[in-house]
Amino acid sequence: MSLWNSDTIKDVSESVGIANLSDEVAQHLAMDVEYRIHQVLLEALKFMRHSKRTTLHTTDISHALKVLNVEPLYGYDSLRPLRFGEAALGPAQPIYYVEDEEIDLEKLINAPLPKVPREVTFTAHWLAIEGVQPAIPQNPTQSEAARLSEGTPKGSSATSSLAATAGNNENTTVKPLVKHILSKELQLYYERVCSAIMDEGNEALRVAALSSLRNDPGLHQLLPYFLQFVSEKVTQRLRDMFVLNQMMDLTHALLDNENLFIEPYVSSIVPPILTCLVGKRLGDPSTYQHYQLRDYAASLIKLVCKRFGSASHTLLSRLTRACLKHFLDPIKPLGTHYGAIVGLAAIGGRESVRVLILPNLKLYEKVIRPELEEDTPKKRDAEMVVEAIFNVLKLLEEDEVVTAGGLILQNEGMEEMTDEMRDQLTKKIGEVMAERVWKSGKSGLVRAILDARMVAVAGGSSQSSMGS
Repeated sequence: MSLWNSDTIKDVSESVGIANLSDEVAQHLAMDVEYRIHQVLLEALKFMRHSKRTTLHTTDISHALKVLNVEPLYGYDSLRPLRFGEAALGPAQPIYYVEDEEIDLEKLINAPLPKVPREVTFTAHWLAIEGVQPAIPQNPTQSEAARLSEGTPKGSSATSSLAATAGNNENTTVKPLVKHILSKELQLYYERVCSAIMDEGNEALRVAALSSLRNDPGLHQLLPYFLQFVSEKVTQRLRDMFVLNQMMDLTHALLDNENLFIEPYVSSIVPPILTCLVGKRLGDPSTYQHYQLRDYAASLIKLVCKRFGSASHTLLSRLTRACLKHFLDPIKPLGTHYGAIVGLAAIGGRESVRVLILPNLKLYEKVIRPELEEDTPKKRDAEMVVEAIFNVLKLLEEDEVVTAGGLILQNEGMEEMTDEMRDQLTKKIGEVMAERVWKSGKSGLVRAILDARMVAVAGGSSQSSMGS
């Protein structure tokens, strides 16, 4: 027995021209109609629940019909409730219909035109960056977040939150709406890798940990934690050469991992590397191992500039200013000068040497000559700085000269070195560096230094700094 009246089926059949419909057929059709209506209502209720509503709308019915591949009804999308009228046609069951609203055409014509609707536009913004919502107009402010959290207090935390906000306490902080939650597997991996890297007695374990960091594709969530680990260890263990080298190895492994998106973290990667490059006292000064660490840090700075220099228009300039500032400061130790020199060459290559280092060498001789003449522990440091300057000056030498015909000629040994050239070299870069370059016997390097144009800005800045 169907709840749907079979008489309605007969009325519909007569309206479409089918007369004398048997009772059995009408009963089966009524059962099928009841099943179809039940199916549509179930789908519509799903849309209602997913919309967080308790009232079924006509739009839910339309969506349900679309899902069931049935042509939806048109003209029932009004948000106003429908008014049904009743029509009694004799002793039969009354028929209900939707009353049409009567519209006054005069009022409709004289009514003002509606506003032109705006075009549909789309804008994108950051909802959260590393678990913290940025302060932009699209995101809720701290006061709005606090007010929303007060709207649905639960348990004992409700009392504390209300008490904290009731007194308008300015020191009250609001926790980020989005938290960075790590799985237990990632936490265990992070702890194991950190302990393996810091294990000085097990080289095989350290190599395995660095290899995993270099090749594992699922480490993006752990990237800020590893960078924080590097920053803390470099800051706290400046005298431990093993720890500093391991932190540079860890940073190098992360940079080599092609699966990580490192560009947003460049500002966190650079400070520890820069510390190992131009730090005052790194490790035991008597062992001179810190020079290898500074060379390693310079190679990492070169890698960072090569990969992210084009993406950040201020990265190269900020690194160059930092290294130049340490190089031109005579108060800084010679180890810092060494790191600044190799750092400038790593950042800008030949152009940095020509513009920033070469014009300052003659004034820099006042800093390094006293250390070379005295038999003190600093003499070895001064010799290392002289060797570093000589190595970066070799970048000025063009080993190959391409002629107009496309032939490649070697520039080495093409010109005889004369005393006049030596005097010019001494006048340009000072006696100490001129002697080192002259001993190398590279006429191409001498000619490259003599032909390099001096930059007035670099010379002026160095003069004021060195003179002080």
